[in-house]
Amino acid sequence: KMAGSSAPWIGSAYLFLQSTCKTIVLPSLYESSQKKPSVFKALKLALADSTGSVNGVDMLKVHCSHPHLIVQLKFCKQENCRRFLQSYREGALQESLQNHLQLSLAVTTVPLEMELKAGNEHLDNMLKDEDRCLECIYREKPDRLRDEEITELEECLKSLIVHQSINNNMAVKDCASLNSPSLPYPSQGSSLSPQVTFIFQGQEFANRTLTPDDHQKFAKLVSKKWKQVGRSLQKNCRALRDPVIDNLALEYDREGLYEQAYQLLLRFIQSEGKKATIARLIAALEENGLISLAEELLGLHSNEDCS
Repeated sequence: KMAGSSAPWIGSAYLFLQSTCKTIVLPSLYESSQKKPSVFKALKLALADSTGSVNGVDMLKVHCSHPHLIVQLKFCKQENCRRFLQSYREGALQESLQNHLQLSLAVTTVPLEMELKAGNEHLDNMLKDEDRCLECIYREKPDRLRDEEITELEECLKSLIVHQSINNNMAVKDCASLNSPSLPYPSQGSSLSPQVTFIFQGQEFANRTLTPDDHQKFAKLVSKKWKQVGRSLQKNCRALRDPVIDNLALEYDREGLYEQAYQLLLRFIQSEGKKATIARLIAALEENGLISLAEELLGLHSNEDCS
């Protein structure tokens, strides 16, 4: 074993990308505020394809170094790194990225050249020796936290993806909940279906499924109390049972409170589907004294006359 069983397997590598088409200059596209989200989305999706998971590999920073776009990668699991290397070696990553760039940028074709480096080692020269590549990547520890710009781009992309997956998964989730009546459900609601309205500070509000906007506001404003809110939600949400909350705290410790809170609510939304409602979140916030955050989510700060 390269790492002791207790220590997490963490490694880093740099992916160098260059378009061989003169009219498509990747660093220039990434430096353009209009095109940047499209290029980022293509990178994120291609990397997810290569590891089979959206969180299989983390982008820490994207450097523009003409003619190359250089992506600093962080791996937190050896099996994810192994999958990435296989995909890279077989050309699947290159093909996937070309396709995603083509779709994102709405161009006919984006021919790419790729290089992979870890420290001073050119991994392209040793791709057949997978274990040696893993050694080199494992030896290189990430020298930085994730760039703020990457976090912002991730949030924008996640909001879109979460929103789409919630819409796509509704029917599946509803069937699943019907087949398992033993699922714990909010004691506040008298029946299995979420209540239509709820009362907060003497006012009646329409209950609704959480939106990407709620998600971001919660992550931005909940600060250190995200764990307490998680424990309140946990009572009626199996996906947040122990030790999930503590694991999230450890896993996203370096990324900070925003990301920890974001991931907590993401678990809630993904597991509860339509039943991840504003009423349940407001009840959890009230229970922990986070009244101003509850008011913010219900739009009471921006519109004092809201009835």
